[in-house]
Amino acid sequence: MSAPATQGTHHVSPGAKDLVRIEGVHKYFGQHHVLRGIDMTVKNGEVAVLIGPSGSGKSTLLRCINHLETISAGRIRVDGELIGYREHAGKLHELTVKEVARQRRNIGMVFQRFNLFGHKTALENVIEAPVQVKGQNKAVAKKRALELLDQVGLSDRAGHYPAQLSGGQQQRVAIARALAMEPELMLFDEPTSALDPELVGDVLNVMKDLAASGMTMIVVTHEIGFAREVGDTLTFMDGGVVVESGNPREVIANPQHERTQAFLSKVL
Repeated sequence: MSAPATQGTHHVSPGAKDLVRIEGVHKYFGQHHVLRGIDMTVKNGEVAVLIGPSGSGKSTLLRCINHLETISAGRIRVDGELIGYREHAGKLHELTVKEVARQRRNIGMVFQRFNLFGHKTALENVIEAPVQVKGQNKAVAKKRALELLDQVGLSDRAGHYPAQLSGGQQQRVAIARALAMEPELMLFDEPTSALDPELVGDVLNVMKDLAASGMTMIVVTHEIGFAREVGDTLTFMDGGVVVESGNPREVIANPQHERTQAFLSKVL
């Protein structure tokens, strides 16, 4: 019999503030009602894992958090700031592109596809945003980028172009690139689903280390083992609603809702 899974090495400190507050969020794509009144809070230092079948709204929710998608109703706040909008007399008015870009500096996002610049080396990919967006000194940005590439186990690949790297290595460069902006929140949208199975572990290990360092993370994934080991909360979504949420080990071992039971029976 295997030993029971233990809580990840990071901890949410008692009295930690809510870093992310999602209240009554709806999203329509035309007639298609993708998110149907989502409520969720994520505390500072917490790793929140979202699971569910394809089309359940997980990735859309993630994209709404940094305003890559507009919301149809509700409110999303990160560190107390309303994302994507300003509120005036009870009405929401969308922020300018420049204002949204300022908000996004604090929110790192790692996509399923790595989205690296093919004509830039790993190092150049990582320093691009700090120099271009934050106006950081190039030497300072380079020093930090080399530290981050070392952190994700790629210090020997700094001069390599994406085409010279495996999928797992490209994804780790993408994580280093997101971290270079020193975000307070990291969003991961199925970061291992495009990878060959033997490359998944390297990426998950980087994410585990990040969690242990106290980074607040929202992770959409099919990696149930990662959810069990590293997650502080596990939320199962289906049909645009939160079906069940709780301690990952409890939800996985003893799901309360039959939809959660049916989903987990297929993926475990």
